[in-house]
Amino acid sequence: MARKKKKSLRFLPWIIILLVFLAGAFLYGRNWWLEWQAGKIRYREFGIEIPSNYVVHGIDVSRYQQTINWDAVKAMNVEGVQVGFAFIKATEGLIGTDFHFKRNWRNAKEAGVTRGAYHFFIATKDGTNQAKNFIQKVKLTPGDLPPVLDVEQTYGVSKTVLQQRVKAFLYAAELAYGIKPIIYTNADFYTKYLDGAFDEYPLWVAHYLRPVAPRIERNWHFWQHSESGRVNGIAGKVDFNVFNGDSTEFQQLLLK
Repeated sequence: MARKKKKSLRFLPWIIILLVFLAGAFLYGRNWWLEWQAGKIRYREFGIEIPSNYVVHGIDVSRYQQTINWDAVKAMNVEGVQVGFAFIKATEGLIGTDFHFKRNWRNAKEAGVTRGAYHFFIATKDGTNQAKNFIQKVKLTPGDLPPVLDVEQTYGVSKTVLQQRVKAFLYAAELAYGIKPIIYTNADFYTKYLDGAFDEYPLWVAHYLRPVAPRIERNWHFWQHSESGRVNGIAGKVDFNVFNGDSTEFQQLLLK
């Protein structure tokens, strides 16, 4: 009986290999099917009013947009307005990674959409170690947008501690990528917690229901003006943004 047991165990590695192969094939096929299905999603318009006097438009996405067909996103054109860039959530806190990041990061570039990656900041955690999480997961290349720090909550920490940890993240990211990171936050949060301490960093500011520009004293690079836009290839609502400059200035901001 012992011999028969040993003989049957010889096939165990092959069974495991087969199961891994089948699981991989299933996941690949599932992702292909979901992207194909997303590509069939079509909207007549973007579903929101687009601020005038801006020539470079974009979106930002995370796992909440689920599977995205980036070719459909890129192809949508409404009276000359197209998605030219996308900020994609990469990491969160000390160890978190967005489930859809790798696929979004790869497919956005293949579709010709200028990409940027952002980290969701947890103020109760060490800033340097959060930067390490981001740096380990995100490999920026020429033509990408600078790294982005999304900081919009204090989680109960003091203003002083918040600023110290934000500075630690920004310092580590700038050292790793050789370019100043962009700070993302809403207008009120910046004014209350960050104003005066980070004015040398590019700013991506969220301020909805504003017809022309966000209400903030300092200069800004990106404006998230809506959280309820719609784009071909994405099932559901998505955030919309504009760049505060022309196409040449936009290109100058990208990694070289």
